[in-house]
Order: sequence, then structure tokens, then C-alpha cells
Amino acid sequence: MKIALVHKRLDLKGGTERDLLETAVGLTAVGHEVHLFCSQYNVTVPAAIRTHRVLAAPLGRTIRLWSFALNAHKEIRKNGCDLVINFGRLIDADLLRCGGGTHRGFLQWMAIHGGMRRRSWQAISAYHQSLLAFEKRQFSSPQLKKIIAVSESVKSDIVANYKVAEEKIAVLYNGVDHHRFHPRNSLEHRCSVRREWNIPLDAPLVLFVGNGFRRKGLDGLMSAWSSPQLSEIYLLVVGTDARIDRYRAWANSVAPGRVRFAGHQANSEAYYGAADLLALPSVQEAFGNVVLEALAAGLPVAISRNVGAAELLTGQLLEGIIEQPENPRELADKLLALLDKSGSPALRHQARQIGENYSWENHFREFDAILLDLCGRRLAARVS
Repeated sequence: MKIALVHKRLDLKGGTERDLLETAVGLTAVGHEVHLFCSQYNVTVPAAIRTHRVLAAPLGRTIRLWSFALNAHKEIRKNGCDLVINFGRLIDADLLRCGGGTHRGFLQWMAIHGGMRRRSWQAISAYHQSLLAFEKRQFSSPQLKKIIAVSESVKSDIVANYKVAEEKIAVLYNGVDHHRFHPRNSLEHRCSVRREWNIPLDAPLVLFVGNGFRRKGLDGLMSAWSSPQLSEIYLLVVGTDARIDRYRAWANSVAPGRVRFAGHQANSEAYYGAADLLALPSVQEAFGNVVLEALAAGLPVAISRNVGAAELLTGQLLEGIIEQPENPRELADKLLALLDKSGSPALRHQARQIGENYSWENHFREFDAILLDLCGRRLAARVS
């Protein structure tokens, strides 16, 4: 099948962008002819995947949004693809992959948490209103045959905001490279990473991985780290944020010497190998790829119920779900309880099993079945 995958850019900085590349590689591996339509390519694309550069206006994000969508349609039509899969903002597609929830739902969340100034700006912003217009058209497009949601919570968000029939939405959890993220990384990297960041080899170490610290829940962790309960525990932050200097100052005031900021790290598997536990107490998170990465590496996780990947936890790992991610006492109690059990071979085996179950190989077998079903329906419609 000749498949078009469409998104504004391809890189490894965001979850959607990484999933786009994995999807292109995975669908190629199962025998499809994959064509990427992006305006920016910031990583090397395997030779077997065809790339098409879509022109987008260089200035102004609203103009860039509309120009990319219109030019992408022209490029796709020229190349005659059998199936169009939309990863972002395209007006019409056969399949829409919804990896971050709806923009309408996000704005409703921001109306509660963002303050009056933010609410007023979003109400008049041409960019936000354009996104809402795109979204409304996407979910009502006659061309749209299927929606892939990355979690049940995303599916519920779509149904609540756009009244889409539930049977039109398939929940397909993201996958993980369970060869790259593996318990053996602890043997290979625990000492070297800890030495690099001046963390004692025998100290309990909690890992946080993510960009956009407030939404990912680092504020809650910073508040928890002032607790005497965590006075012997280190926190290693991998990722970036526009206000990182503010977080460094905050860490120095509440836990001097026990919070390290590593910035973006291409070899994130080494950091899972150095840690005892992953913490992701997000206030809003459609899925959370880092949760699967940690589980595949054999790490227990402390994550808020707002994280879509919390739906995958079973057995003792369910004890890692945080009900109130902005409550520092609950966070501290949860972290301590999990750290006490983090060395348990049974718990680490449970984590690893989930990582293996949700490998990219299994993900693309399910994805391919969805695509073949769609293709069969289209052929049947043409014959009738």
C-alpha cells in the first residue's frame, strides 16, 4: 500500500515527531511504500522512505499553519497515495492519529489552570481559533474513516468534545524500543552516569524525563523535595524548559546539591540505567512515552493518573499511580514507598514484561491490521 504520513516537521525533540519516524520505519518494515510529507526534516530518513518537502510560510505561526495544510494537500494529490495518515493539522485525511488529545480540551484545561490573562489571549488569538477550526473540520471530514487515539483518556476527550462515534476510534498505545531500553543498561551505565553528575553510587535516585517542566509535573516534585522525608534522595532531570534557570534556583533553595539538571540527552537509555525510579507526575499528559521506556528498562514508575500510559500498569506497579500530582505530601510518600521496593526482582520483571508487550513490533502488527481493514472497506465501497 502507498501510504502518506503528514506532519509539519520530523525530528526527535517531541513525542509526536518521534512517533512519526517510528511509524514510517515500522510501516516500511511490514511492506508498505511510505511517503513522508513535512516542511522540516531535522533527522536523517532511511533510504527506503520517500520524502517530500512541503512549503510553509516562514513567518507567523498562523500563516504557517494554513500554508502547510494547503500545500500538503497539493503534494499528496500529485503523488497519488492510497491512504493519508494525518499526524498533525491537515484538513482531510483517511486516518487521524491523535497523540495529544484535542485542542479544545487543552484550552478548557488552560482556562482552569492558566489564569485570566491566558484565557483572554486564547479567546482572541487567531492561531488558537485556527487550530479549533482545523480540529472541527478534521473530526467531521467525510474522508475520515478512522481515528487512532494513544490512550483511552484521549478517546474520551475526543468523544466529549466532538461527539465522534466511539466505534470510529481505535485505541492503539505507543510502542517502545525494548532492545534499546533494557535492564542491562543498569550494569553498563549506572556508575558512569552517576559519576558524571556527582551522584553517590549508593544514593536513591529518581529520574524525571521531559520538556515543558510545569505540565510534566516538575513543580510538584520541587515542592516535594523540600520535605525532610526526601533529604537523602537525589533527583536527576533530563529535558529542557524555557524557564530552566528558575527551576535551578528553586532546586538550590529547597534541596541544595541533590537536584541535577542534565538538559537534553540523546542517550536517554543510559539515564534509565542509572536511576532507581522514574517520576512523571504530569498535570496533563495524553500518553507519556518515557513511561514505557522506563518500564522496558525494568524501572518502576511514579506517575499521575493524568498520564495516559497509567492505563498500562498492572499488579504491584499500580501502587505507583498518583492521584493528586500537585500534592507534595502524596508525592513524597509515593516516592519513598516505591523506592523501598525498587530493587525487587519481581517488580522489575513486571515492569519489563509491560515493555516487551508494548514493543514497536507488536504496535505495528496492530497498526497494519487497522490499515488493511481500512483498505478493504475502501475497495468494497468502490466495487459496490
